[in-house]
Amino acid sequence: MSIRQNTTENRVASSTRAPVKPKKNRKSALPLNHPSLYTNRELSWLEFNQRVLDQALDERHPLLERVKFLAITGTNLDEFFMVRVATILRQIKNGSESLTSDGLTPKQQFSEIHGRTEKMLQDQHSAWSLLRPLLEKNGVKFLEMRSYNDGIKEYLHERFMNEIYPVLTPMAFDPGHPFPHISSLSMNLAVVVRHNQETKFARVKIPDVLPRFLEIPESVSGQNKIVFVFLEDVIRSNIDELFPGTEIRDIRLFRIIRDTDLVIQEDEADDLLETVDKGLKQIRYGDVSLLQVEKSMPKRTLSVLADNCQVDEELVSRSEGRMNFADLMQLMKLPLPQLKDKPFFPPVLFEGLPSEQLFERIRHRDYLLHHPYQSFYPVEALVKAAAEDPQVLAVKMTLYRIGSNSPVIEHLINAAEAGKQVTVLVELKARFDERNNIVWARRLEAVGAHVIYGVVHLKTHSKICLVVRQESDGIRRYMHLGTGNYNPFTSKIYTDLGLLTSNHEIGEDATHVFNYLTGYSNKREFNHLLVAPVSLRSGLETLIEREIEYARQGRPSGMIFKVNSVADQKVITKLYEASKAGVRQDLIVRGICCLRPGVEGVSEKIRVRSIIGRFLEHSRIYYFENGGKPEIYCGSADLMERNLSRRVEILFPVIDQEILDHLKQNLDLMLSDNTLAFNLQQDGSYRRISKNSQDPEINSQMKLLEWYAEENPFGSV
Repeated sequence: MSIRQNTTENRVASSTRAPVKPKKNRKSALPLNHPSLYTNRELSWLEFNQRVLDQALDERHPLLERVKFLAITGTNLDEFFMVRVATILRQIKNGSESLTSDGLTPKQQFSEIHGRTEKMLQDQHSAWSLLRPLLEKNGVKFLEMRSYNDGIKEYLHERFMNEIYPVLTPMAFDPGHPFPHISSLSMNLAVVVRHNQETKFARVKIPDVLPRFLEIPESVSGQNKIVFVFLEDVIRSNIDELFPGTEIRDIRLFRIIRDTDLVIQEDEADDLLETVDKGLKQIRYGDVSLLQVEKSMPKRTLSVLADNCQVDEELVSRSEGRMNFADLMQLMKLPLPQLKDKPFFPPVLFEGLPSEQLFERIRHRDYLLHHPYQSFYPVEALVKAAAEDPQVLAVKMTLYRIGSNSPVIEHLINAAEAGKQVTVLVELKARFDERNNIVWARRLEAVGAHVIYGVVHLKTHSKICLVVRQESDGIRRYMHLGTGNYNPFTSKIYTDLGLLTSNHEIGEDATHVFNYLTGYSNKREFNHLLVAPVSLRSGLETLIEREIEYARQGRPSGMIFKVNSVADQKVITKLYEASKAGVRQDLIVRGICCLRPGVEGVSEKIRVRSIIGRFLEHSRIYYFENGGKPEIYCGSADLMERNLSRRVEILFPVIDQEILDHLKQNLDLMLSDNTLAFNLQQDGSYRRISKNSQDPEINSQMKLLEWYAEENPFGSV
């Protein structure tokens, strides 16, 4: 199935169910928890991934950037099967009949997801079919096996014997050889051979320690291009070297995706680090949530795979072309700048500033950091200054997704070795980062840092760093509060905000948060911070109710929320109440949105848009008109049940008026975007915003890049 060239224009998802429309005279009386007022969370996420895939078809992006978007959808969809589909399959297996907010049982939900994911897999193939010839026109060619000439065959055979053959391990399957374990996300060849007058089955894993795309030298290819072949094809074409003296009857490619959602019985865990470590080993054997095979795979071979992987027909996907599009991200390393976005060099705050001067700056004013438009360096500089400054007594920090080769970790280690009191909460339950976080936790413990692994039954998702410094007039606290992880790599591609402040009352709140994380605290009220699961939900409800009251009084009211997801039913109900009261709401939601805008008598005052562009929109901003005295909160929490009830999250107020005005201008810019934005329709589909021919093009991300390159906001340092 091909993707229509106008996919990004006025696309309506065929698999997204339209809401049940009650009779007109009953609309105003419709219960706000009625299933027709909600979009399915999983289908909404798939719509988000479709919007990302749409970027692969958008000619306004440079060619390799379009390939990158295809790779991202591949990674996203793999993780969707690893976690979301696997969770639903677990519910079905356990006989659960619990209903989603839109009224679906697990079986009904899986049925709808199945059709949508199958179409998305087909759309990925179609996108690759479109991009591949464009790459060839621009000097990057992929050869199929049928196009190998004798010279290429000879070159690849030699390379196979020297570099690939030693890594391969064919695994037989017969009464003397049990069916081999097949790891999640691995690509494999199912090989049928005739051996000792019997037909037998074997599996050859495509090693992920080797590059997926092998480059052919120009002297061999004879072409003035970058020429690649696929690793699986090289192995396939030389498979007889692995099975000498046998007849190769059939070779087919397949891959599987397993349930890799780590479930921890925390009440029974004596040592959380040891328990998570053990759990990571166990999920290698998680149930299969997808078996992806070549469409031409014979029924007998498929039956052997399906039986031994213990999957039913609905978990089998037949592929007409290549698999594992996530590997296409490797092409971004090609030295072809003309096929990529123009590089940019973000301004660096505090560059070269001695540690005592850095603290002096933050002591006298707040600073906003906006990544990737501004460098991540000031965050690292704060932790480095804390390690080096003799007046610093303690450093406390939460770490969720840290990344590899983290300068922040090195600075924390230096601080501990310098005798500072270093306390770090390393969230071991950060999905897909568990192993990396265990390594960092052990490194920090080895130098004497106090390491906490997390809070029982909660993930610590808040982004907070607290530095305690002895000064001439007493103890002063310096903080970084953020919306994104302390990860210098993702800070270059995720849009996030950070606040550097020494506000005394926020410092008191930060201290209470760390006391909650490291000890036992029942504190429920804070000076300024909204903290989940303690006060954030109730605090948001109070702020929304305040807007409702202002609307009823005829005073200025309104809300603008920029978040990644809106899925919590209680919050959505409150937003519906606000709309019914006349509160205008603009929601900028990157991904999941279970709310239906524009329903008569329920959500007529709500507009929802999604911005998909060069950078991943990740910051969370909550704006309240507040009767003409606007307030803004930023932080780590999305409007999801897990963020509000099952995680430690923080929303912090923006107190500095100049920063508040700047963030409001940012929100207005995103609401005027007519290039990257999609509007959510009442039926759960998205429609790309189309501008009039006479209107100027507004790309909010590009505008911010240009603005930060020219301006030095909030004073020079």
